[in-house]
Amino acid sequence: MSNYPHMLAPLDLGFTTLKNRVLMGSMHTGLEETKDWNRVAEFYAARARGGVGLMVTGGIGPNLEGSVLPGAAMMVSDQDVANHKIVTDRVHAAVGKIAMQILHAGRYAYGPKCVAPSAIKSPISPFPPTELDAEGIEKQIADIAACAGRAKEAGYDGVEVMGSEGYFLNQFLVTHTNKRTDEWGGSYENRMRLPIEVVKRVRETVGPDFIVIYRLSMIDLVPNGSTYDEVVQLAQEIEKAGATIINTGIGWHEARIPTIATSVPRAAFAWVTKKLMGKVGIPLIASNRINTPDVAEEILADGCADMVSMARPMLADPDFVAKAAAGNAAQIAPCIACNQACLDHTFGGKISSCLINPRACYETELVLKTVESAKSIAVIGAGPAGLSAAIASAERGHSVTLFDRASEIGGQLNLAKQVAGKEEFWGFVDWYRTMVAHHGITVHLNTEVSANDLTDFDEVVIATGVIPRDPQIEGQNRPNVVSYIDVLNGTATVGNRVAVIGAGGIGFDVSEHLVHDGDSTTLDLPEWMREWGVADTAEHRAGLAPEGPQPHKPARQITMMQRKPSKPGKGLGKTTGWIHRASLTMKNVQMLAGVNYERIDDEGVHISFGEAREKPQVIPADTIVLCAGQLSDRSLADALEAMGKPCHVIGGADVAAELDAKRAIDQGTRLAATL
Repeated sequence: MSNYPHMLAPLDLGFTTLKNRVLMGSMHTGLEETKDWNRVAEFYAARARGGVGLMVTGGIGPNLEGSVLPGAAMMVSDQDVANHKIVTDRVHAAVGKIAMQILHAGRYAYGPKCVAPSAIKSPISPFPPTELDAEGIEKQIADIAACAGRAKEAGYDGVEVMGSEGYFLNQFLVTHTNKRTDEWGGSYENRMRLPIEVVKRVRETVGPDFIVIYRLSMIDLVPNGSTYDEVVQLAQEIEKAGATIINTGIGWHEARIPTIATSVPRAAFAWVTKKLMGKVGIPLIASNRINTPDVAEEILADGCADMVSMARPMLADPDFVAKAAAGNAAQIAPCIACNQACLDHTFGGKISSCLINPRACYETELVLKTVESAKSIAVIGAGPAGLSAAIASAERGHSVTLFDRASEIGGQLNLAKQVAGKEEFWGFVDWYRTMVAHHGITVHLNTEVSANDLTDFDEVVIATGVIPRDPQIEGQNRPNVVSYIDVLNGTATVGNRVAVIGAGGIGFDVSEHLVHDGDSTTLDLPEWMREWGVADTAEHRAGLAPEGPQPHKPARQITMMQRKPSKPGKGLGKTTGWIHRASLTMKNVQMLAGVNYERIDDEGVHISFGEAREKPQVIPADTIVLCAGQLSDRSLADALEAMGKPCHVIGGADVAAELDAKRAIDQGTRLAATL
């Protein structure tokens, strides 16, 4: 019997059956925009081979004005149909099913031709939308329906009509964005006409034997958003209009509440879907922060949904379902919800990938071929760079020996996992441990390696990481001045008043760690909801608590400082930086930029500002934590080069600036592909 009987159970839709209850949710990857349709096809085919029940593509525009930005992928021509057929044929050859998401962005479209129910500019786009007249609305409906028809022609098994996340159809539903007084505005019955009409016309166009998913915003998390009763009413009308399945949408893109970041509890919004269960007769899909088969199984077993959507976990591991079905769940590469290579890339105009799995979206470029002749490879350093190089090399068939001076593998991940909100990193390190054992890698821990120990290896990979940078502040050798390493590993005693020197990623992590007391809210959903002001939609419109966020009292008084004049946290992730800043601001953490560190003495840290060293002041502190950046630890690489032994230097040992696990893992994997 399977460990996941609910997750792996087929789902009968009447005219077709899904082989399990796992949906790979829609993701913008940027692949379609490359116009390399073989590459697009291989991305989806890899997930089909991995056993997922149904996939949904990234959002495809039904017309120019509705596309997410000029040049974004659309389904409007015979050529588009032919291109997409390459994808559907490949997926079907892999015995998979795939639906195309039709995404009309409305006022979220990043271009001057954007349209909306009312001429109200979005806070996340610089372009004010044009208010549609009745004729313009009819055009959008017709274009979406035609787009669905072309998707069927291209061989898709279905479409998903995007009606959530604050996109076009969602904008008509709420008074926040719909100020109309005609038949498309005013009463809720009028405001919900558009999504109902769209689903009706889509169903008329594609016929009965075609999957139509409607992505419905079940909790808006924006002012004046929908009530629970309105959500139920819309869902019932969408069912009548011809939808096959309703997928859960959580929060608008402009909402100031995190919904998919690592600090959000697992399955944090499954209760939202559960509230709708039994109110409609068609299957419901739960989504957001579902990243393991155990979590998926629990959601389904508890009756929260009929299916689960896991998008980014399928980036981390395309074989997610197959591994779970085979009893190898421990080998599933875990999505840690970092957003660094997926969403951050999307919003930065880059092709998406995955921090854990740099092969995601690069399946045709980054290929790990089995080697004809195995080499002996030494990898020194068992942090993310070294581990990725070691595992990818062993996967290719090389004999790999891994060395580290520490007592466990993981490197700086072992520091990161101590931070409240980063609990996913524990599973990440566990996965590395599993894969090292699975691939038969020889491991030597608590081992200091010299250049002479490495002469007999065919290849040597140096992944020795970083050492803390010396900020050279007068008085930094006082007993109350400690390193971030000592704080995160628990060896330092920290007082109530703390000055954090350095406001990069590590400075933020340390501040988060120190401002928190007791259990992490990431592990306590009711407390997390209270902290961010999330409420039951049946009690408060849009799921916003009227009292707003109610964070815990900060455990310490913290001042974070940096030499750079730029805004603290500016270098953090594009889609998560605001969460870290908001979290610390809620806990009264003070953030200072453009600081000169004059000296440290009994009073605390003496600082001034700017080149002129103006506004001198003292930051009172019982403990000062140094988070002033890192330097590459290249000593072993230098020793090898001095004796004429070639080596490969990766990760922090190569470049320490803005230390980044994403870069380190990518570099390690790409190196392994060449060895």
